[in-house]
Amino acid sequence: MKIFKKTIAYMAAAALLLSGASCSDFLDKAPENTVPEESIDYTNLSNMYQPVSGVYGALRTGGMHWVGLPLYIVRDDDVWSGRHDDQADLINIGESFVYMNSFWGFNEMWNQNYKIVRVANAALDDLANFRANCTNNDDLQKNSEYEGEVRFLRALAYYRLTQLFGDVTILRSNTQTDLTRSVRDVVYEYMLTEDLLPAIELLPKVHPRNAEHMGAATSYTAATLAAKVYLQMNDFPNVKKQTEYVINSGLFDLYPDFYNLFKTAGMLCEESLFECQITDFDAGSGEEIRPGEWYVFQGPANTGVVSGWGFIGYRDEFVDWAEKRGETVRATTTFLKGGETTPSGDAINLNTNMTATNCWNGKAYLPTSETPAGRGYGSGNNIRILRYADVLLMHAEACANGAGTLDEAFEDFDKIRARAGFKELLEDGTTKNPKYISKEEFNKNAVELILDERRMELAGEWGERYMDLVRTGKAATVLNEGADPTPGDRYIVVNGWTEDKTYYPIPPTQIENAPALANEPLTELTVQQ
Repeated sequence: MKIFKKTIAYMAAAALLLSGASCSDFLDKAPENTVPEESIDYTNLSNMYQPVSGVYGALRTGGMHWVGLPLYIVRDDDVWSGRHDDQADLINIGESFVYMNSFWGFNEMWNQNYKIVRVANAALDDLANFRANCTNNDDLQKNSEYEGEVRFLRALAYYRLTQLFGDVTILRSNTQTDLTRSVRDVVYEYMLTEDLLPAIELLPKVHPRNAEHMGAATSYTAATLAAKVYLQMNDFPNVKKQTEYVINSGLFDLYPDFYNLFKTAGMLCEESLFECQITDFDAGSGEEIRPGEWYVFQGPANTGVVSGWGFIGYRDEFVDWAEKRGETVRATTTFLKGGETTPSGDAINLNTNMTATNCWNGKAYLPTSETPAGRGYGSGNNIRILRYADVLLMHAEACANGAGTLDEAFEDFDKIRARAGFKELLEDGTTKNPKYISKEEFNKNAVELILDERRMELAGEWGERYMDLVRTGKAATVLNEGADPTPGDRYIVVNGWTEDKTYYPIPPTQIENAPALANEPLTELTVQQ
């Protein structure tokens, strides 16, 4: 069986948490191929994985909705919303930190992530019913592993919700009536104790490509997300513990070819800890399975196969910063520049009519040569969500902040830099690389150097830069640098970033449907009825 191929959402997604209208009204419709709950035969254990497949399906459709990624990433200092002729609210967010609570994207991602939570809740109920019919250890083991997958996926949805909205509702049950929110760190506590730490124990200790269902979450996937949660809490000893668990497994490494890491050759490679799979694992000849417009909206304003909506670009200042520090390998991959031809032979047009940038996110670029005939931009490529480079950088930061030694931190840092071309010696093997950072130099300013590596290595990926700025207390300074309210200026910061703008507002439609969302958030982990 292949993940996501003709997935059956075993439980109908029911009504979403606080279902409000979306731009497509998708959320008011039952998922395709759903099976009514009363028709489930829990004695037929051959169907036991189907509830899990339903949660992956919700991630692939709702979790990868195109508006989500810009909401995660346009708040940082490196990404530009890309278009000046459409979706003005995204420009207002990225340029002026003006959050219009009526923006449909907020409501969409609230609904889509809670859809994943609700489908996961239903899947856990189904798995418990299947478990009652397991009669041997093999079936019980599978049931436990499937439970671990669902718990990881539910935690990932909560992680995205906290990225966007901070204090959110913990929905323990789909019948819960008290929808009062909990403060972010309480949600983190719930994610760790209820989902991620149990998932680490329940899931198989293998690389995702070697899971029973190829690409499924494994113990190390859950540990990586747990480390990210601890990082947001500045709990460096636990960051170190979880990242070392992954590192010491010996199953993961940096993929040597950064250019191909985000293309088809890099799918489920040794660096992959979790990908949203949108392929059929064939050579592009099988059934097309898409994540909506996730790739297309990031595509450059171009012509031909390598073309999209032109929404995600990089600021000139960030490109200049990267090039001045000597970036070549990562710059070639990350920056898809108008007026240039890619190493794969695709010409990218300059376009000034509908975009305010001519440098798009190259991590979403799939060459024409790799795109199946008759299919659109990005077709046949998985979406990277968690990767080993992040594990090494989190481990390095934890060690540099006292959870380990500077020697340990430098070892991780140097591995990341070496893959990016910053080796001690130049290609002739004898001449010292002037851009190389020695251990002595590193020790003088380790944390800042690691944060700079995160900035470049994880550019354009899931809002990592913005979250780093917030958790390190740098947001107010960095995000307001160079503010110039001059009319007509390309980058205008009218109001600037302030702490009360860390998160987006709760969509008013949600509060209308559930007034308890306006309550003061809970500060302790409490069972709600």
